[in-house]
Amino acid sequence: MNYPKILTIQDISCVGQCSLTVALPILSACGIETCILPSAVLSTHTAGFKGFTFRDLASDMPAIFSHWKSENIEFDGIYTGYLGSKEQVDYIVDFALPLLKKGAKLIVDPAFADNGKLYPIFNDEYVEKMKDLVRCADYLLPNLTEACFLTGIEYKTKYDKEYILSVMKALCDMGAKAVVLTGVSFENGFTGVAVYENGNYSYYKHELLPNSCHGTGDIYASAFSGALFKGYSAINSAKIAADYTVKCIKCTAGDKSHWYGAKFEPCLIELIKAINA
Repeated sequence: MNYPKILTIQDISCVGQCSLTVALPILSACGIETCILPSAVLSTHTAGFKGFTFRDLASDMPAIFSHWKSENIEFDGIYTGYLGSKEQVDYIVDFALPLLKKGAKLIVDPAFADNGKLYPIFNDEYVEKMKDLVRCADYLLPNLTEACFLTGIEYKTKYDKEYILSVMKALCDMGAKAVVLTGVSFENGFTGVAVYENGNYSYYKHELLPNSCHGTGDIYASAFSGALFKGYSAINSAKIAADYTVKCIKCTAGDKSHWYGAKFEPCLIELIKAINA
C-alpha cells in the first residue's frame, strides 16, 4: 500500500496546533492521501484561550457519509480523534466504518481524559458510548487515564508492568484488536509507550522532558497512524511517533510566546526521514 487514502475524523481548532490542523499536515508528510471530516469547528482550542467559539458539526455528518456512499468513495483506513458528542460516535460506527475497504484498519484515539480526570465537556455517558468505538478498533491509542475510564480499573500514578498489562488486556477483552498505551513511566526521568498486540507485549522507553505542550497527544497519534498506514509494525510506529513527538517538544522549549501548542512543523523533515528510512 504505497499511497493509501485515509479518513481522519476530529475537530478543527483554527488556532492552537491540535486535532485536524496537526493530523492533516503530519499524515500528508508521511505520504498519505488524507481526507478529513471535521467533527466541530472552534476558533481556538479550549486550553488557555478565553471566549472561543464552538460549532458542533454532527448534524452535517449523515449527509456527508451519504454523498460519499453515492460516489462509491472508500478508504484504506480511518483515524479518529476528538469527537464532541455521543451522536458522532454512533455516526462513525453506523456510516463511516462501512466505507472501509476490505482489510482496512480503524485507529481510535479516545481523546476524552488525562491526568486522572475527564475533559470538562465529557461525562460517564460519553465514556460508555466510546466503548462502542473501542469494540471496533484495530488499534486503540489511549493514555492511562482514558484506559482506566474505559475498563473501570483504578487509575494509578505508580504502577508496575503487571498493572499495565492488566489494563491493556482488559481493553482487548472489550474488543480492541491491539492497544498502544501512551505515557507509561516505570522510572524517574523516563516515559514511554506500551504496545499489546496478538498477546505480545512491547515497550519503548524515551526521555521525559520537563516541559509539556498542548496537542502532543494529537501529534503522537497522527505520526503513529502515518507510520502504521505506510506499513510499519505497531511497535515501530510507536517508536517513530514517540521520537518525533519528543523532537517537537524540544523544538518548542524555551519559547514562552508559544504556550498554546508544539512547533511540529520544523520537525516534519525528521518524520519524513524516519518514514522513508
